Amino acid sequence: MHDIADLDSRGVAGVNVVTEPFADAAEAQCDSLGLDPAIVYLPHPIQNRTTAELHNLADATVDRIMELLRGGGP
Repeated sequence: MHDIADLDSRGVAGVNVVTEPFADAAEAQCDSLGLDPAIVYLPHPIQNRTTAELHNLADATVDRIMELLRGGGP
């Protein structure tokens, strides 16, 4: 969250990508920092997925990430 806060303070668009089990922690950090950043939640876990699975996950989320980067709102 600190990286997104830094980007925001510089006027640079950013999107947090968080796996679902960490949603509560991400939201708690946002609240404590006074942030309302763009966040995309992905299924967990990530690290043990095949390359094909990672590509499919990226393909399924890239449009939403780009929309948020362009100011499509949370």
